[in-house]
Amino acid sequence: MPKEMSSSNVRKVSLSRREFLAGTAAAAAGFTIVKPSHVRGTEANSQVEVGCIGMGGRGTLIAGLLKEHKGYRVTSVADYFAEVAEQAGEKLEIAQQRRFSGLSAYKKLIESKVDAVFCETPPYCFPDHVSAAVNAGCHVYLAKPVACDVPGCLTIGQMGRKAAETKKVFLVDFQMPTDPFIIEAVKRVREGDIGRVAMLNSFYTDDGFRDPPKTESIESRLRNLIWVNDVNLGGGMIVNCDIHAVDAALWIAGGRPVSAMGCSRVGKSGAHGDTAYVYSVTYQFENGLIMNHLGEHLRNTRDFSCGCFAYGPDGYLEANYNGKAWIRGNKKAYRGGEVKNLYVDGIKRNLDTFYNSIVGGVYDNPTVQSSVNSTLTTILGREAARRNTMLTWDEMIKENKKVEVDLSGLRA
Repeated sequence: MPKEMSSSNVRKVSLSRREFLAGTAAAAAGFTIVKPSHVRGTEANSQVEVGCIGMGGRGTLIAGLLKEHKGYRVTSVADYFAEVAEQAGEKLEIAQQRRFSGLSAYKKLIESKVDAVFCETPPYCFPDHVSAAVNAGCHVYLAKPVACDVPGCLTIGQMGRKAAETKKVFLVDFQMPTDPFIIEAVKRVREGDIGRVAMLNSFYTDDGFRDPPKTESIESRLRNLIWVNDVNLGGGMIVNCDIHAVDAALWIAGGRPVSAMGCSRVGKSGAHGDTAYVYSVTYQFENGLIMNHLGEHLRNTRDFSCGCFAYGPDGYLEANYNGKAWIRGNKKAYRGGEVKNLYVDGIKRNLDTFYNSIVGGVYDNPTVQSSVNSTLTTILGREAARRNTMLTWDEMIKENKKVEVDLSGLRA
């Protein structure tokens, strides 16, 4: 079994590192800025030349933020759909010869010589895209989840280590760990303000995504987040969506679970993908910590909610993706504040961190293994709930189950 997946492995992300990832002024001031020629071997300017793979809604948003950021210059775009690549290229003023489409678009983009690759495609692509980028000597900015299955997660972990060894930055873009209120609340819990944490409760609810009937090829599933409904393309709801809450809970726990048990069901009519839409999963940790996770993705007018609670003998923490981050306690408390606009502001903080790490030569890449663990934890929950049984982490890793994707009929 790989060392990073052993039962003794825990999430080694200190709070100071999380504050660093938040892009605070103090952290930014700590960087030693080096000449761009030392960073990328060019006397051009200090901008990082970026290639963006995946120009759907999120990819377009991030490309727009990159264009506004003085530290970046988007020079190449890629998308499976030619019209999407063309539209993005026009909007971003990308040279015609650097707009790529088809399944091999990512290879052409990487061959076009960029400093950094931003991966915003359906996550089944990530292991191949990230491997190509790291092997070509590019920095990597990756969306979550890092993969849809265990082999893919292990590949991302391997590429994360290779990136660090070859002095490349690799950042996985979670937003909750960048919010100042959440950072401070978690810091206080880790310092014992609510006593030893006895139980965690993570939750994620939304309306899900459109799920039309399938066609002869998966091409029709690759637009508009339809792929989240398909385990092999997006990991399914718990892996693709609920991971935000699970990642925050694991950060508080300081480790990852050893087992999961639970159940799940579709819970709605007219589903064409193979994901479940409601989940109830209980995780157990080596130290006895319990974590309950609830996921619900039905169009029932229930508003979006995402976050977690941490319960201790002296108080509790509440941290929301959109809402309060605070601590109530009978000994100590933290007023915290309202977390607002986290989706965009969190991305902006991560873009700052990514740039400052590249220019400052910071290659410890702390988000990679923690994100691999978060993705594997949601896969563990997905599989335990699907089987309606207890499944251990070690059993899951030993199975090393791969989910296959049928690419027949797609344009190369």
